[in-house]
Formats: sequence, C-alpha cells, structure tokens
Amino acid sequence: MQVRKFLPAVALAAVLLPTMGLAQEADAVPTFDEIGPYIMTTLLFCMAGFLVFFMAAGFAMLEGGLVRSKNVTMQMTKNIALFSIAAIMYWLMGFNLMYPAEWTIANWVGPFFSQTVLDPVGVAAADANLGYASVGSDFFFQLVFVAATASIVSGALAERIKLWPFLLFVVLLTGVMYPISGSWQWGGGWLSEAGFSDFAGSTIVHSVGGWAALAGALILGPRLGKYGKDGRVNPIPGSNLALATLGTFILWLGWFGFNGGSQLAMGTVGDISDVSRIFANTNMAAAAGAVAAMILTQVMFGKVDLTMVLNGALAGLVSITAEPLAPTLFGALWIGAVGGVIVVFAVPFLDKLKIDDVVGAIPVHLFAGIWGTIAVVFYNDGASLATQLMGIAAYGVFTFVGSAVIWYVLKMTVGIRVSEEDEMMGLDMSELGMEAYPEFSKG
Repeated sequence: MQVRKFLPAVALAAVLLPTMGLAQEADAVPTFDEIGPYIMTTLLFCMAGFLVFFMAAGFAMLEGGLVRSKNVTMQMTKNIALFSIAAIMYWLMGFNLMYPAEWTIANWVGPFFSQTVLDPVGVAAADANLGYASVGSDFFFQLVFVAATASIVSGALAERIKLWPFLLFVVLLTGVMYPISGSWQWGGGWLSEAGFSDFAGSTIVHSVGGWAALAGALILGPRLGKYGKDGRVNPIPGSNLALATLGTFILWLGWFGFNGGSQLAMGTVGDISDVSRIFANTNMAAAAGAVAAMILTQVMFGKVDLTMVLNGALAGLVSITAEPLAPTLFGALWIGAVGGVIVVFAVPFLDKLKIDDVVGAIPVHLFAGIWGTIAVVFYNDGASLATQLMGIAAYGVFTFVGSAVIWYVLKMTVGIRVSEEDEMMGLDMSELGMEAYPEFSKG
C-alpha cells in the first residue's frame, strides 16, 4: 500500500528528470515559429509547382486541338521537348543568371558558367535558409514558369516550323533571354528598384512569350492558304475542339498554382489568407473573360465562337496575373472581362495584318498581358502608370529584337520553315514519320 503512494511521484520524476537534464540542449532546437514559415513556403512552392507543371499538358492539349490532325504529333513532340529543354537549361545556367547573389558584374556574368546546386541531403535547420524556402522548391517553381513561356511560342508558330530550329530557339529563350529579363524584376534588378510591379508575370512570362511568338510569326510567314491574294482570310479549323476545351480547363486549374504560388510565402495567417484571395480573383477573371468573349462573339458574328470563348478565359487569366491579390472580386471580374474583349478584337486585327497565329497566343499572352500590367495601377497604390509602361516597353524591345535576331539567323543558316510539299503533307509525316490519327488518314 505504501508503494502505491510513491508511484505518482516516481512517474513524475521519470518524466521531469530527463527533461531537466536536456533543457540546455533543447534550447538549441529551433521552434516551429522559426522553422514553420520555411516548411510551409517550401510546401507552397512544391504544390504550386505541380499545378504549373500540369499546365504543360494544358498547352499540349490546347495546341493539339487547334491544329489540323496532320500536325498533332508535331505539337505533342514540341511540347514535351520544350519542357525538357527548359528544365535542363534552367539548371545549367538560367536559375543563377536570373537570381544573382548580388548585383555586381562578377555575380551577374558568373552564372553563365554555373549550375544550380540544391540543399544537402537532410539539411539541418541551422544550415537552411529559414527566411525563405528550400533551394529545390524555389528552383522547381521558377523552372515551370520558364517552360510556360516557351509553350506560348510553340502554339503561335504551329503547322509550318521545323522541329530542330524551333528547339534551338527554346534553348536560347529558356537558358539566356528569359532569365536575363526576369532578373530585371524578380531578381531584384533595375526594374524592381524603379518600382515596376508584376506579381506573377503578365509581362515577365506571358508578354515575353508573346513578343517571341510575334517575332517568329513575322519572320516565318503565314501558313499556305491562310490569306488569299484578294486579302480574304481563309479559316483553318482545328482538329478537335473537345481536346482544346480540355486543355483550357487544365490551364485554368494550373493558373491557381501560377498566381497563388507567387505569393512566395505561406508561413502566416495573412499569407495563407492572401493565397486564397488570389485563387478567388484568378477564377473570377477567367470566368469573366470567357463570358465577355461569348457575349461579344454572339453580338458581332451572330453565333458564339468556342475558340474565342476558350481564349477569352485564358486572356482573363493573363490579365489578372500582374495583380491577382489587391483587387476585389468585382475588380477581378472587369479586368478579366476586358481581357476577353481584347481577344475578340485582336484575332481579326492580326489577320488583317496577315500575321498567322494558329492558336491565338499573341492576343492572349501579349495583348492581354500588356493590359493586365497596365491594370495594376487601378488597385496597387505603389504602382505608377509611367513605370508600368516603361517595364512593358523594356521587355518588349529586349524580347522582340532579341527573338527576331535569333529567328533571322536560324532562317539564314539552317532554315526554319518546312517546304510547301511537306507543309501540305503535314508535319507529322514530313518531320516525324508518324501520325496522331493514322486510322483517319487511311480512310
């Protein structure tokens, strides 16, 4: 009976004594308040990166549905190849070129010759960058953005460009051009210091892809039969609008990671609340862009044009990308709706200029990207119209001129366009020797 009286005291001592003995060591272990933001932000980058990676499938399905069946395999090949090339080039030089440790000549030129190095296996808290996130998660999240930029170019130049010259352009775009211009803002460069604002990349990602596509389309020329000698525009319908619609929904889904992950933090109540706000605004802008394009095509053409509705949704997404946090839901609605209207007018405008953009990438990513970057000034008190226009012009001149030079050099050396005979046959057979739908072609 006496033993039972002492059992609680013995148990308490068994718990307290080891704790008291290890008190000094426990003090050296970081608390969750110290490591929590690092863990949650790393998780945000990984999850958002997964979503943006899935946008690669969205681009592939959208392009596969909007090209003719004889060119579908080529678009699938280009999309998986460009993502793979982007992954390698961004590791090889792009990531360190875009994010120099400090803005000195040595630190900026050095990354041309240095590769990304991840955190050590099982890195200790004392050695991790607790103020941000793991190197691997940051690298992966930034990588999927550069791949999206290259995908924009792929769709615009479909059905008449050779595979290998296109992939050579992707090497330079993802390894050099995009990282250099991206460093101006997201790498803490001169545009960032000037006050330019582009939250998730209406200009830095989408307009850059649009400018590169525009330069390529001008130098490459339109598809055979697209424009008549009398100035008539001949429609060339895509092979599978169901596939194009699926691609649009995949892109819509991926955009939650694109914009939400660009909060770049998930360690506080405010951060995670902001991420949810970004999701809601992103969704509203897409919906408004689709509805605006639907109504406008009904009014202008007497019938709803599905391809315009799909691109209207994408234009709404691009439009809100420069500032998805600050607007109200109504603000996101009207910003996205303007993007949808821009697409409906921009597509025939390009046709009048005889600029052949197969999937509407230039109206969606370039024109709506410019609009979205300007629209920042309506809800971000820290942004000025003059600075926004300066940033738009800087990215436009650098990317368009640089891309035009690369496209022209490729045209004069290896050639960028297939022969008329190969174009009529289709790039699937002429370039790859296989078809996406062999049963249909054989009758």
